Amino acid sequence: MNRINKTNDAYKTIGEVVKILGLKSKKKGVNLPTHTLRYWEKEFKQIKPKILKGNRRYYDQKAVRLIKKVHFLLKEQGMTINGVKKILNNKHPLELDEIKKDSIKTKNLKKKIVKISSIIKSLKTLR
Repeated sequence: MNRINKTNDAYKTIGEVVKILGLKSKKKGVNLPTHTLRYWEKEFKQIKPKILKGNRRYYDQKAVRLIKKVHFLLKEQGMTINGVKKILNNKHPLELDEIKKDSIKTKNLKKKIVKISSIIKSLKTLR
């Protein structure tokens, strides 16, 4: 049986990656939503865990960085699966910092829309 030493550069189990991402299950009683990572593996061909005996998945640091990028784009930026695929398939994919710097976070988007709407309403009353 293969033993993997646990250092910072070591392979991570699917449960460890879920904890790193802070994914939470919506179902009560289910601790780790590992199904999310399995789904992403099917959708994003770039995510390739090492699968050892017993179908146990192990992710290297490159895979973990890629999964963090997918998580950020889907959950923080509100992108679609197809949108993320386009970014990952691009020859020069964006780094996370570039994406964060050049985009509006979805949770702030609603506040901005409400503010713009109120400005438009006040401008209409000035006519």
